[in-house]
Amino acid sequence: MNFNENDMFGAALIGFDMIDGPFLKWEKQFDKNADFINIDDFALNFYLSFRAGNTEKTPRAIVYDNFSIFAFPRNLELCCLFMKPKGIKTNIERLNKIANRIIVDMEDDEDDKKEITEDSNENTREEIKRLIINLLNDTEMSTPELRRYFKLNNSEIWQLMSDLEDSQKIKRTRKKGRAQLWTAK
Repeated sequence: MNFNENDMFGAALIGFDMIDGPFLKWEKQFDKNADFINIDDFALNFYLSFRAGNTEKTPRAIVYDNFSIFAFPRNLELCCLFMKPKGIKTNIERLNKIANRIIVDMEDDEDDKKEITEDSNENTREEIKRLIINLLNDTEMSTPELRRYFKLNNSEIWQLMSDLEDSQKIKRTRKKGRAQLWTAK
């Protein structure tokens, strides 16, 4: 970006009072034809935008559709330079295309990660089923015991047990109180 003084249409100095907070110290309009904003209304917003938070990570400029603001801090004050939006529309449109392309790429990556996670979850379920069958071989165990053994919630263990029962790999033997006992076939 190449700038010169002719690109500037105004400047302002925003001071800071320890009791009242940010206030407009002075403003100067260089281009009388430019629609200059009421900086007094925006002094707090500009000050917080440029001075709040970590001093190493504060913005140097904010770009609006009709103007840009470049800020330069000095002690507690903030000097704001208001610039004309020279060629910014073309640059914004170009950046928008890049952003949309990145969004699509990231969504594709997320979809790939979800597929891997779903495959991983299915592999984990199959491994737990295999372990349950081995545990129930020549013994009886209740659903709550199995649930605690694999750190599953009630609905998860019942889903696994139903799947195993449907595939005739385990069977219900009896009830002990409210708990169902299972064994491998």
